Amino acid sequence: MKLSAQQILDPNSGLFMVNKPKEWTSHDVVNFVRSRFGFKKVGHCGTLDPNATGLLILVVGNATKVADYLSKEDKVYRTTMLLGSETDSHDADGKVTAEMPWDHITEERVRETLNNFVGVQEQIPPMVSAIKKNGKKLYELARKGITIEREPRKMVINTMDIHEIALPKVDFTISCSKGTYVRTLCHDIGHELESAAHMSELVRLKSGGFSLEGALEIDILKEWEREELMTHILPLHKFLADRAAQEAQEF
Repeated sequence: MKLSAQQILDPNSGLFMVNKPKEWTSHDVVNFVRSRFGFKKVGHCGTLDPNATGLLILVVGNATKVADYLSKEDKVYRTTMLLGSETDSHDADGKVTAEMPWDHITEERVRETLNNFVGVQEQIPPMVSAIKKNGKKLYELARKGITIEREPRKMVINTMDIHEIALPKVDFTISCSKGTYVRTLCHDIGHELESAAHMSELVRLKSGGFSLEGALEIDILKEWEREELMTHILPLHKFLADRAAQEAQEF
């Protein structure tokens, strides 16, 4: 990431947060902001599935240069797992591929199993993901009915905090590394519980140092003009200065 002083100080470059609504893709949000406010360059820092909601960091202008950097930071999600059935996409959007009993599962066993997933883990990405294999995105192959072997990838689960167990539903918050597929985590937990499971809800609460609190709603953005949005954008130069100061303190 190399930026000149002129690029960093560009008044039209910065970051802001959006609460992505259901049924919008991350690219839908990007395209809406580009069209609505007339930005030439708009990007996002970490894809959310259409039926997931929550924090989506948008970058405009020269701030698109920091998108990859921000995408690599840890994430926090709140999710609901439904026991008893699994789907081909590992979430509620997919086709049910198996149904298994869950009445042998106790609250104590759920807590123990989730705790066992904390730490460094290996996870096989779902076919409905944007990972590329031989130049093709997996979800493009999945749409054609093609399933291929995927290599497991390392990811880290920092914490898993249970909010409610109302079997067959389990509601919990997870802090994890980049590249963690929460829907696949739910699928794998189902197997560990000798049952089946899929993810029924997902909300991204945090990404790195950014939080869903204060994120802008799409309905508000539909009413604003560019001048109003600019008052809510974190300038690129301020973001870089704040991040440098934070890293210096950690060192």
